[in-house]
Amino acid sequence: MKQINKLKLKYEEIEIPDELDGLVKQSITRARPTKKKPTYVKRYILSTAAAAALFVGSINASPTFAKSLVNIPVLGAIVEVFTVQTLLLDEETYQAELKTPAISGLENEGLQSALNDKYIEENKELYKQFKEEISDMKETGPGHLGVDSGYEVKTDTEQLLSIARYEEVTAGSSSMTMQYDTIDKQNNIVLTLPSLFKDDSYIQVITSYIKDEMKRQMAVDGNTVYFSTEEEGLEFDSIQESQDFYITTDHKLVISFDKYDIAPGYMGVVTFEIPSDILSDVLVGDTYIR
Repeated sequence: MKQINKLKLKYEEIEIPDELDGLVKQSITRARPTKKKPTYVKRYILSTAAAAALFVGSINASPTFAKSLVNIPVLGAIVEVFTVQTLLLDEETYQAELKTPAISGLENEGLQSALNDKYIEENKELYKQFKEEISDMKETGPGHLGVDSGYEVKTDTEQLLSIARYEEVTAGSSSMTMQYDTIDKQNNIVLTLPSLFKDDSYIQVITSYIKDEMKRQMAVDGNTVYFSTEEEGLEFDSIQESQDFYITTDHKLVISFDKYDIAPGYMGVVTFEIPSDILSDVLVGDTYIR
């Protein structure tokens, strides 16, 4: 609780610009919100601390670094995730509700600060772009626009913490994007998809499985539809090197696709749990996936 109170006090010291007065209906703290959607900025990790950069950089540069962590006997940290800030805007046909998570309890305070700063900056950018959209819409006539952002803790074990953050933009239809951070609490590192594997062969292995799974799902359920080869430019070709992912409580890898990425909008955000046995030959080790 002491660390949570320290975080809240820190955010309370950050002054909200005058332009936000009257628009922020509820705020637990005063902070600075960044983020993206189809028209919004993509994710990034701020390296505000040398320690955070060192850990993240090391594991990205050398997959063997992840394997070397297996024998380090460290007890899991008591880590908490809580809403440090809620910004509400309700202006006739324009609404926004932006919830900013914060992490408390990581032993590496540099990494913790880097993640918390990233979450604040994401909502700051999202709110800024939302206001710009509203301004443009008002110039051309009445319109409707809504933005929501929030988070969900997908996994919280002695070793791993996986946080999913979503952004939904509604303007007639809606779109949704997801971001995930999976943190090794014992070794204070943020895991990336490439860091889990020996080389880039995982891309083809996972891609092949997902393609087969798409066909299987469509064969057994007529309501399940993925973009096909007949729709040029929309066919699923391959996962990205750093595709969105998280790791479940039982150490399974889940690959995530944003709404509209590989399927019609009614399918929403699409995820695939990848069988660990097909990954065994390409994994660095079984510390995280097994």
